[in-house]
Amino acid sequence: MALPSHLKASPAPVAAGPARLPVYALVGNPNCGKTTLFNALTGLKQKVGNYPGVTVEKKVGTTFSQHGQPITVIDLPGTYSLAARSPDEAVTRDVLLGRRSDTPAPDRILCIVDATNLERNLYLVHQILDLGRPVILVLNMMDLAVKAGLNVRIARLERELGIPVIPCEAANNKGLIDLRLAMSRADLPLARHAWDIPAPIAPAVAELQACLTVSDHKSPLSARAEALLLLTDQDTVRVAGSTPLSTRTTDTLQAWQKRWAAEGTDWAASLVHARYDAIKRVTEEVVLKAGDAGPSASDRIDAFITHRVWGWVVLVGVMALLFISIFSLAEPPMNWIDDRTAALAGWVKSVMAAGDLRSLLTDGVIAGVGGVVKFLPQILILFFFVGLLESTGYMARAAFMMDGFMGRVGLNGKSFIPLLSSYACAIPGIMATRTIEAPRDRLVTILVAPLMSCSARLPVYLLMIAALLPGGKVSVFAKAGIMVGMYALGTLSAFGFAWLFKRTFLKGEAPPMMMELPPYQLPRIRDVALHMWERAWSFLRQAGTVILGVAIVLWFLSAYPKAPPGTPPTQELQHSYAGQAGHLLEPVIKPLGFDWQIGIGLISSFAAREVFVGTMGIVFSAESSDDNTEPLREAMGKARWPDGRLLFTPLVCINLMIFYVFAMQCMSTLAVVRQETASWKWPLFQTAYLTGTAWIVCFIVYQVGRAFGL
Repeated sequence: MALPSHLKASPAPVAAGPARLPVYALVGNPNCGKTTLFNALTGLKQKVGNYPGVTVEKKVGTTFSQHGQPITVIDLPGTYSLAARSPDEAVTRDVLLGRRSDTPAPDRILCIVDATNLERNLYLVHQILDLGRPVILVLNMMDLAVKAGLNVRIARLERELGIPVIPCEAANNKGLIDLRLAMSRADLPLARHAWDIPAPIAPAVAELQACLTVSDHKSPLSARAEALLLLTDQDTVRVAGSTPLSTRTTDTLQAWQKRWAAEGTDWAASLVHARYDAIKRVTEEVVLKAGDAGPSASDRIDAFITHRVWGWVVLVGVMALLFISIFSLAEPPMNWIDDRTAALAGWVKSVMAAGDLRSLLTDGVIAGVGGVVKFLPQILILFFFVGLLESTGYMARAAFMMDGFMGRVGLNGKSFIPLLSSYACAIPGIMATRTIEAPRDRLVTILVAPLMSCSARLPVYLLMIAALLPGGKVSVFAKAGIMVGMYALGTLSAFGFAWLFKRTFLKGEAPPMMMELPPYQLPRIRDVALHMWERAWSFLRQAGTVILGVAIVLWFLSAYPKAPPGTPPTQELQHSYAGQAGHLLEPVIKPLGFDWQIGIGLISSFAAREVFVGTMGIVFSAESSDDNTEPLREAMGKARWPDGRLLFTPLVCINLMIFYVFAMQCMSTLAVVRQETASWKWPLFQTAYLTGTAWIVCFIVYQVGRAFGL
C-alpha cells in the first residue's frame, strides 16, 4: 500500500513505558566524550568483554538512580550513522535494532553529542529518534561551545525534539546529577520530531515496513526505522551473531533498488538530504552564533602540533619521552618487585625441606611468574602514555600527520591508530581496524599489526638490554636508544610489508582519509587511570593463569625425567623433556646464534611472548644451587656453549631482540586474526611470513656479525 508522497517518519507520543528500571544504551559519534561519560556514570562498576561471534568490545556498567536503584548502561561503539560501514558500527546498529540474540534491544537510549558541532551530531540522533524509544539527549562539551561563541537554546531544542536535553561537561563531572534524575524518570516521552520522506521513496518505506513487521517480527515503529536504514546504500556490513533478514524483506529491498536504478533515482542521497534538511531547520532555531570569535584554541595549537616541521619534532619528542620514562621511572618499582620475589623464594626455601615440591614453588611458580610480573611498571607506563595521547586529542593529530607517509605504502591515516594501539597490544590494535572501511586496507593493517612491538615484548627487550649492557656503566639514554631501535625496526618493517602487500596480492588504491580532529582537552586522569587498571588487571590475570600454567608445565618438563644418578648438575636439564625439545630445535636455530636453552624459551613463548622471561628463569635456576640468588641476567651472562664460548654475547642479545621483533609468537593474536578475517588462511599466512622473516633476518645478522668478529 503506497503512502502519501510526504510520509511523516515520526511516531505519535504514547504513554510511558513500564515502571521497572530499564537498560540504557549509550551512543554517540566518535570523539564526542562518550567513553568519558560512561566512566563518569559507572566508575569501576564495569564489565568488559566481546560480543559473541565478533571481536568488538562490549562494555556494560552500572549507575544508580536518584533513589539508589541500579541502572544498567551499555556503552556501544562510536558511529556517525546507523548505516554501518565497519564491523563496530554494525554492532551498534544491530543492538539498537534488536538484531542480536545475545544482547536484547535496550529499553532507552542516551544520545551524547558534541555541542560544538550540533548539526553533524544530530544526524545519528535523528536516526535513533525514528526507533520510537525513549531518548535522552546529552549535550557534552558545553564549555567548549561557549568558548566558540555558540549559544545553544536548550529549552527550544527540547520543544523541537520532544525529549529531555541535558547540558553536560562529562570531563568535569558537570550535569551528571541532572542526567541521573532524567534517567530515573519512569515517564520519559517519545520524540515528536517529524521529517518529510521524499515522494519516490515513500512507497518503498511502507512496503519494507510491512515486510519487517510481518516476516521479521518487528514492532511498527522499529520496522519503519529499519526500512529507512535499509534504503541507505552504505549500510552493507554484516557481522557474526546478528539475526539475518527474512528472504521476503531482502527480495523486496532488491526489487526496489533495481527499479530505482533503472529509473535513475538516487534513493540513498535523497534520504540523506531530506534528513539534513530537517536537521538544518532545527539547528537554525536552537544554535545562535556570536560574532567572529577567531581561531579556536585547538586551531592555534594545531598550527604548531601539525606543522610540517615542528609537528614531527613534537611526535619524535613524545616517543622519545615514552621510552626514556620506561627505563627511568619504572626502575625503582621494578627493583622493589624483584627484591620481594627473591625474599619470597628465600622464605619458602627456609621453611620447606628440599624436594620436588619446593623446587616447583621456587624454581617454577615464583621464578616463572615473578620474572614476568616485575615488568608490570613498564607496561603501566606504556598504557599511561597511550591513554594520555587519546585523552588529550593528540592521537588523532598523529594519525593526520602520518596520512601522507601512510599513503606512500598504500594505506591512509586511519591505519595509523590501530598500528599505534598495537604498541600496547596487537589484539586491541587488530580490533581497532574495524573503523577502516576498505576491506583490503583493513586486511593489510591486520597482517602487519603484530610487527609493532607490543608490551609483551617489553620484558624480552628489557632482559636482553640488561644482559647486553649490565651494571650501572651505561646511561639510560643508551638503553632507551636500543629500545627505540627495536621499535623503529618493527615499525619500518610494518610499513615495508604493507607497501609490498598493497602492490601484489592485495592491490588497491588507498581511500582518502576523512577523520574528525577532536578539540584539545586537559587529560582526563580518571579515564586514563581506569584504562591502566583494566590493562594491569588483564596482565596480572594472565600472569595468574596462562603464565602460571606455562611456568608449572615448564618446570615439570625441566625437572623430568630425572637424570641418572651421578649426572653433573649442569647436565641434568639436558636429560629433561624440555632439554630434549630444545635439542630437537637447536639445528634450526643454531645458525642464528641460539642454543637449545634459548630454544626452550622460543617454544614456550608461543603461549605469550613475555613467558620467555619466566622460562629463562626456570631454565637457569634449574642449573643453580639452592642458595644461589643471582639475578637472571647474571646467570645468563655465565651461560656458555659446550666449547666454552659465551652464549649471550652482544651479537646474540641483539639478534634475539630482532627475532622477537619479527616472529609471530602469540596464540591469542592468531585467534583474534582468525575471528576478524573469518578464515584460517590469513593467520597461517601471517605466522609463515613473520616467522620466516625473523629467521632470515637473524641468520643474516648473525652470520655477517660473526664474519666481522663480533
